[in-house]
Amino acid sequence: VLGKIGLAASPAKRDRIWALVEAEDGAVFRSDNGGETWERLSEDRNLRQRAWYYMHIYAHPTNPETLWVLNVPAFKSTDGGKTFVQFPIPHGDNHDLWIDPKNPERMIQGNDGGAAVSFNGGETWSTLYNQPTAEFYHVTTDAETPYGVYGAQQDNTTIAGPSRSAMAAIPQSEWFEVGGGESGYIAVRPDNPNIVFAGSYGGMITRFDRRTGQRRNINVWPEPHLGWGAKDVKYRFNWTAPIMLSPHDPNVLYITGNHVFRSSDEGGSWETVSPDLTRNDVTTMEASGGPITKDNTGAEYYGTIFAFAESPVQRGVLWAGSDDGLVHVSRDNGANWENVTPKEMGDWALISIIEPSPHDPATAYVAATRYKLDDFRPYLYKTNDYGKHWTKITSGIAENDFTRVIREDPARRGLLYAGTETGMHVSFDDGAHWQPLQRNLPVVPIHDLAVKDSDLIAATHGRAFWVLDDLTPLRQATDETTKGAFHLFPPRETIRFVTNRGFFRQPTAGKNYQMSGATIFTKTQEKKGDGSVIEHFLDAGSNPPDGVLVTYFLKEKPKGEVALTFLDNQGNEIKTFKSEEKKPEGGEQKPEPGSQKPDAQSSVLSPQSLQPGINRFIWDMRYADAEGIDGFFTAEGTLPGPIASPGTYQVRLTVGGETQTQPFVIEKDPRVQATQADLDAQFALLCRIRDTINTTHATIKTLRAVRAQAEEWEKRASGEKVNPAIAEHIATLKERLAPIEEDLIQTQAKVRSDTLNFPVKVNSKLAGVYGAVAGADAAPTKQSVEVYESLAGRADAHRTTLNQIVERDVAALNTMIRDAHIPAIVPRESGK
Repeated sequence: VLGKIGLAASPAKRDRIWALVEAEDGAVFRSDNGGETWERLSEDRNLRQRAWYYMHIYAHPTNPETLWVLNVPAFKSTDGGKTFVQFPIPHGDNHDLWIDPKNPERMIQGNDGGAAVSFNGGETWSTLYNQPTAEFYHVTTDAETPYGVYGAQQDNTTIAGPSRSAMAAIPQSEWFEVGGGESGYIAVRPDNPNIVFAGSYGGMITRFDRRTGQRRNINVWPEPHLGWGAKDVKYRFNWTAPIMLSPHDPNVLYITGNHVFRSSDEGGSWETVSPDLTRNDVTTMEASGGPITKDNTGAEYYGTIFAFAESPVQRGVLWAGSDDGLVHVSRDNGANWENVTPKEMGDWALISIIEPSPHDPATAYVAATRYKLDDFRPYLYKTNDYGKHWTKITSGIAENDFTRVIREDPARRGLLYAGTETGMHVSFDDGAHWQPLQRNLPVVPIHDLAVKDSDLIAATHGRAFWVLDDLTPLRQATDETTKGAFHLFPPRETIRFVTNRGFFRQPTAGKNYQMSGATIFTKTQEKKGDGSVIEHFLDAGSNPPDGVLVTYFLKEKPKGEVALTFLDNQGNEIKTFKSEEKKPEGGEQKPEPGSQKPDAQSSVLSPQSLQPGINRFIWDMRYADAEGIDGFFTAEGTLPGPIASPGTYQVRLTVGGETQTQPFVIEKDPRVQATQADLDAQFALLCRIRDTINTTHATIKTLRAVRAQAEEWEKRASGEKVNPAIAEHIATLKERLAPIEEDLIQTQAKVRSDTLNFPVKVNSKLAGVYGAVAGADAAPTKQSVEVYESLAGRADAHRTTLNQIVERDVAALNTMIRDAHIPAIVPRESGK
């Protein structure tokens, strides 16, 4: 009896062929005469394990004695297949290999961790951590601020991490494992996010305590069953057995096998609260595999509960769906169960997700698949009477785009989200009609969705986690919002998160970001055909935007001016961003393509913010920046303006002379202890420092303008007979100006690193105090106020001295120049 056979013909030696044969007495065989006769070589069973999954053999393109076999590990032979040694690959479960026929040192290898490249014949390989290719089965969140995102990733581990980092991106160092394994659900205690319950195949479930790092095995029935068929085990658990905490009591934990199990002591004991809720057809539970090689890992167990949920509205309303096509409901906390399977769905569908409505205990939604029966149609159903009647709700979804998940928005009844094999869909009318919600989401299977606050999180099977920030416009969208020429949606409440404080803005494209000398992530940019720019972080996840998300609808591309104005609660203007572009000397100034984040030094709305349809603009919550000046070296050449204090603000959208205004709220970060008074004091001091820097720079500009005019007069008069008194007066004037400038700004610094050699002066010292005050949400320290007042006093004194010089010395010089019939010096700022 023969099974799977892997074949490879040597490009390096005519008529040499290898065969890797699955059989009871299987082995590697080689023929050197085109298959006329064969020689039996390696009998290592490691080469043939899990034959259905592997059995790949590859011949070296130039060396007839070298070949590879891929399996869970990778193996290499250098003696024509007689013996093999395990070869290091970055990840297990190896499925594909390409060897460059012109340069065999160059190889690409595909495994369950991604793709790896070698330039030295496999001695070393590139990292797998530059590819967002994680395959997540499910997603859940915790109650932290910012919230954490959790999931189990195929052929890897469970993983948890923040939805937002205090750094410019979310590096790998902020993610951690939470027990369980590669395939299960995860449940996090809402009252203690350090306690996480995580699963994997075989009914595995662990209680993970992040404080100690310990993982306690709390399996319902911890009897190993590796190698046994489903019919031979006490309880059958699916590859992705559901694990849930009751939305009404964090002490109640559920896991499902072919029964529903419940624990009230964090898995220390379990009670069975249902009968077998599957078809319990023993013909579907035989050992997996054929007559040669069985493959009973537990991944293939059938006749299990695949979907489970408790109503968030009414305690004790429990829903269960099986992988063999049954839906059950209990309305008495598991004492009695009723089969309410939708009849139209047909037999043997896999019930992928059951979503009890967060608005009505009698309403639930089901997502099911039948692609394993060669039926790729979408299957979505809803009931409004506990499953007595079901309605199919798939209009608008392609007939060959099967559905894995459906969720209802907790803030708007009938607003539904569905994940299909190719992407995302949304329905505003309780499933009667669907439309794509793809935007920049890759074409990828969506296995699960979670709505957290006003965000939608997608667990993709191949492109990791994606988050759609701010569902507020979808929750507010009606037919009325698109009737007029434009519509400004009320912004959601914005938490005062600030990723980059003090001097620093968002990171620059193409730059490596390091910590302790090691690169933690790299930012790149991709320019699209429409001129927009997409930013990527290598080895890191992107942060959500810092600031107020303003969403507005434009029926058509506006012909006149468009303006977004941000105001405080009293209606005082903070910043305005307009569509009309500035045109300085030398040509037209264009905003950075694709930039929708306002630059505090620019008031231009990018073209990508003015397209027909839904547009977004992000205000970074900052007031006006400090004015820059030549020789002022900070991280970005300027100081970002102070961040708005928590409070109520307004945004006004003006299109073609018509306006709409919406209020919005900026909330304090709930993690910080600072009071409103503390943050108001911080804001006030930052404004004072910024204004003092502006005044200081104005002083320097005035000084430089006066000196420049004096030097110009010197050059004009250098060839003429100069009144010695005028020349002496100019020399004295320049001598008196020099110490003022030299104390206000480091005149010898030409680049930022020069300040290591030439000490910083008043303006940079003020900037340093600004950074110290702005570095955290807190009241200014007493010493910061004292340092500022000291520096401000020096700056004021110099400005007073300069004014005296202008009033006395410059006026006297102008009189002397006028008497000599030379144009006078005007104490103006340069460029004005």
